[in-house]
Amino acid sequence: MNCVFIQIRCRPGTGYQVADAIALREIHSELYSTSGEWDLLMKLYIPEEDDIGHFIADNVHDIDGIERTLTTMTFKAF
Repeated sequence: MNCVFIQIRCRPGTGYQVADAIALREIHSELYSTSGEWDLLMKLYIPEEDDIGHFIADNVHDIDGIERTLTTMTFKAF
């Protein structure tokens, strides 16, 4: 499994709606509301055989209210 973190910027006033939509899809391991430039932080595990870009595009980017995302991939270095 590939561990990926996605920071999400929501359109003003849509943070709870976006979080609810993510929760209903049951694709995340953890989901947090954050302060600062980004509104939500999502941790998810993507199966090795899935293309990460397609998985995110198909499962995250089509959620209404998402303005922008920043994806951080993790690597087993230690």
